[in-house]
Amino acid sequence: MAELRHATAAAAATRATSSPSKHDAEAASASSPLVASPRVGGGAGGKDGLRPHQRWSLPPPVRSLLALEDPRSPTASASYRILVAAIACFALAALFSAPSVWARLNAPYLCRKEGIRLHCPRVSQRDTLWENPHAAATSWKPCAERQSHEVSDLVSENETSGFIFIHAEGGLNQQRIAICNAVAIAKIMNTTLILPVLKQDQIWKDQTKFEDIFDVDHFINYLKEDVRIVRDIPDWFTEKDELFTSIKRTVKNVPKYASAQFYIDNVLPRIKEKKIMSIKPFVDRLGYDNVPMEINRLRCRVNYHALKFLPDIEDMADKLATRMRNRTGSLNPYMALHLRFEKGMVGLSFCDFAGTREEKAMMATYRQQQWPRRYKNGSHLWSLALEKRKEGRCPLEPGEIGIILRAMGYTKETQIYVASGQVYGGNNRMAPLRNMFPNLVSKEDLASKEEMEPFKKHVTSLAALDFLVCLKSDVFVMTHGGNFAKLIIGYRRYMGRHRLKSIKPDKGLMSKFFGDPYMPWATFVEDVMITHQTRTGLPEPTFPHYDLWENPLTPCMCRA
Repeated sequence: MAELRHATAAAAATRATSSPSKHDAEAASASSPLVASPRVGGGAGGKDGLRPHQRWSLPPPVRSLLALEDPRSPTASASYRILVAAIACFALAALFSAPSVWARLNAPYLCRKEGIRLHCPRVSQRDTLWENPHAAATSWKPCAERQSHEVSDLVSENETSGFIFIHAEGGLNQQRIAICNAVAIAKIMNTTLILPVLKQDQIWKDQTKFEDIFDVDHFINYLKEDVRIVRDIPDWFTEKDELFTSIKRTVKNVPKYASAQFYIDNVLPRIKEKKIMSIKPFVDRLGYDNVPMEINRLRCRVNYHALKFLPDIEDMADKLATRMRNRTGSLNPYMALHLRFEKGMVGLSFCDFAGTREEKAMMATYRQQQWPRRYKNGSHLWSLALEKRKEGRCPLEPGEIGIILRAMGYTKETQIYVASGQVYGGNNRMAPLRNMFPNLVSKEDLASKEEMEPFKKHVTSLAALDFLVCLKSDVFVMTHGGNFAKLIIGYRRYMGRHRLKSIKPDKGLMSKFFGDPYMPWATFVEDVMITHQTRTGLPEPTFPHYDLWENPLTPCMCRA
């Protein structure tokens, strides 16, 4: 009987162990590293009776998710629902953040700013004086030109709304911007553009015509698919003088940085009524972020492709740039310095500069004569000058920019081309800069009088030479704002020359440094280097930090 009971128990045990469900569970437990081995009491298993190869068990919801535990069990059901909800929330968050992550990964430039510091990915190029080390992290190319697949929407001459006549005022670069804007508003209003007149400026006192500087044939032909342009006022319009003098033919109420809609609502009806209208003044009379992107792209097309200097200006500029590179007898890089310290600029800035009492008295008299409303009695000017210098709104003196360049590491052997008018203070004012950088030359030093004679007929021709030599330089440095510097930096960015440095000094920070007589040179050098990491001409989004001319990236460039 005892043997019978023993045989029955053994058979039951055998059936239990041969059960398929039990066998699968045991196999999973034995093979899975996620399941802890059973405890054994005391012995060599170590503390708490754990075997040496034991692994910690996972929480019930995770075990149930991995099919290690039945999700219907009381211990797993509630946790299982919580885990599923958490995973759903995570997936939802990932879905919402995916576009920004994708945009970040596909950004054509990878550097990002934090205050005055620039964070860029590691690049193979080492930091040099003549190359932008972070340019390898950019991948922009110009794309403002009309593509072959684009269909022209230009209407016939009979279907245009009328004619517009523009007076491009100021110096060469201000006139250049006005011409670009004139083409843009002609496109906005579907009008024919009469070749703009370069108006004589009170400071430049120049009588240059459009055809004295720019290639008219190239200008008209290049834009023939975009805007209808004629060389002169139509013959059927007999009262041509009215476009220069009569208020009946002039639109004068256009605000600065006007939107495209403003022209459609306020200017276009008058053109349709009168057929030909003049718009003046026309300085900065078209905005940037309040016009269609395609119009901004057209402005870039005009600036970088349609406006081409005459061949003799281009050829002379090439000669000057070549001579700059060969001044030492072998090829060498050169820096172009746009030094804005003419008498008019110094006076207009209403800043205070180092000088004798006699100089300061003469400058006060000059300001009172030129800008009597701003000058008043002169009592408020000292506090105004201090405020402007702290805010970085004063032109850098020649000696100040020299100190900054030496702090950046440029040596006295550096070849520097100076683009400027007559510097206020003459040789005495230039002496500190020349002592630090003796290889300081201008176009007059590089060319003979005979070579320069044809260009002296027009001041704008000389300005065009400076523009092109600065454009071709290895490093461009500006000392104050203005259209010249903006256009140079923007042009270098657009044409891929952002790989070369375009330095825009932070004058506000510099004023603080110059005002601390106890700052050690090493500290000053470090501050200069850190400050200007973000100011070397790399592409950045156009709006709202820049206008179109300084940084054409957003509407006019695309991924390489």
